[in-house]
Amino acid sequence: MMKKKFLIMIAVITAVISCLWFFLKPAAKDPTLVTLYGNVDIRQFDIGFQVPGQITKMYFEEGDTIREGSLVAEIDAADYKLQEAKSESEVAKAYAAMVQAQSVYDKYTVLYGTGAISKLDFETVENTLKEARSAYNASVTAKDLLARQSDYSKLYALEEGIVTARLVEPGTIIQKGTAVYTLSKPRPIWVRAYINETDLGNIYDGMPAQIITDSTDPQTGARKTYQGHIGYISPVSEFTPKSVQTTDLRTDLVYMIRVYADNPDKFLRQGMPTTVLIDLKDTQGK
Repeated sequence: MMKKKFLIMIAVITAVISCLWFFLKPAAKDPTLVTLYGNVDIRQFDIGFQVPGQITKMYFEEGDTIREGSLVAEIDAADYKLQEAKSESEVAKAYAAMVQAQSVYDKYTVLYGTGAISKLDFETVENTLKEARSAYNASVTAKDLLARQSDYSKLYALEEGIVTARLVEPGTIIQKGTAVYTLSKPRPIWVRAYINETDLGNIYDGMPAQIITDSTDPQTGARKTYQGHIGYISPVSEFTPKSVQTTDLRTDLVYMIRVYADNPDKFLRQGMPTTVLIDLKDTQGK
């Protein structure tokens, strides 16, 4: 009787273990679905003045969006304005000298035609006119250059961007080319990820992909998902970066890819960790 109860108990335990194994066993990996882990990447660029000077105004802070053509900073333009005014007087002086030389040349041309003056005297006056014209043209060029330098005392954004770093403050004396802001471009936005060589031959430029962030959409309760496509595949292999987590060894050779977000929004931010899903069965556009 005890033996029978023991056997029944063994059978029950075996059945329970079998059920638990059936329901709790890890799902088989889909060989046609590649899962990658990467980080959001955005183009960044520095902007600065084309002339040296002392910063007088900085109009934006970190996180501000700068529109194309916006005035973003200024340097003290007093010296440039004075030099520009001086150059204008130099232009006026050179112009008067050129007009005078032209008048003399016109008179000597008539005299030379009648034989009243020698060829040497005429050539001397002609050379004087050429020099006066050259001096005038040089003064105009110098004035234009100084006017441009005066204009460069105001820094405008050539394209839209978000301020990621404000690098100087009013009062700072900077040199030509010193960066005053670092901006990130709102478009394009991509995920930098790494793919194993064994999967490399199954992907192509333009291949659809999904970008999934760790953030949860408060309206749906699901992780935020963005549609994307592969926009770049590196032709050179490299060792897996230590910052990247993969299911394989970090010493494996991998290829860097960029997965561009087709429908990005303000919630995709620089450095954000993401999961990328690529369905190898999707051959649309291949």
